Amino acid sequence: MPTILRIGAFRFYFYSHEPNEPPHIHVDRDSATIKIWLDSLEVAKSRGFRAHEIGGIVDMVEEHRTEFLEAWHEYFG
Repeated sequence: MPTILRIGAFRFYFYSHEPNEPPHIHVDRDSATIKIWLDSLEVAKSRGFRAHEIGGIVDMVEEHRTEFLEAWHEYFG
């Protein structure tokens, strides 16, 4: 479960056993979690985040999307 980035209480990571899925990033804060597709920036699933928080999380992912995609392709080849 490589952690790519931490911003405040948010941890951005992917699971090492998901190579057959399109590039995406998981974001956790405490017990809340969200999965975001990196190509479209669409939320794949979310649990525990309030609706008004999700837009800010997507904005953070968009800001660091290049870094996340590079890490994804470097890890999965």
